[in-house]
Amino acid sequence: MTHRGNIAGVHDALVHLAAEAERRLDFEGDLDDVPRLIVAIDSANGTLRQLARYWETFRKKDDPQTSPAITALEDALWAGRAARVHVIFDGRPHTAALGGTSAAHELFATVILARFTADTRRCLSTMAGAASTSSSRAPPTRRRRS
Repeated sequence: MTHRGNIAGVHDALVHLAAEAERRLDFEGDLDDVPRLIVAIDSANGTLRQLARYWETFRKKDDPQTSPAITALEDALWAGRAARVHVIFDGRPHTAALGGTSAAHELFATVILARFTADTRRCLSTMAGAASTSSSRAPPTRRRRS
């Protein structure tokens, strides 16, 4: 397990992740014995914005516009499961940082919500289908003991 406490470390780790994922996808054998890699991104929106800003600080004229760390993360989302790489986000990923479309949201197989805003519910319900409203499904009531 590794932990990266600053954005430069996160950037480097994601760039190395891209190389490892590519190595695994090019592997001719069975990946069943290869350990899974789990990438946990805390404060996803802030981290993605910081990665984009960090890349802009030293990007050269001929370098790609998008941070290689963000590209590596997108690749891990798209093909990571095939390489036994799994991504966990804390927070809703910022669409503009992940390819600029809502397609990145579709890559998350499971979404866990403890608390959410009406906006989050609207965004997720369009992907998941019709959601019941609070008035159509009331919580079970408890009887008081006397």
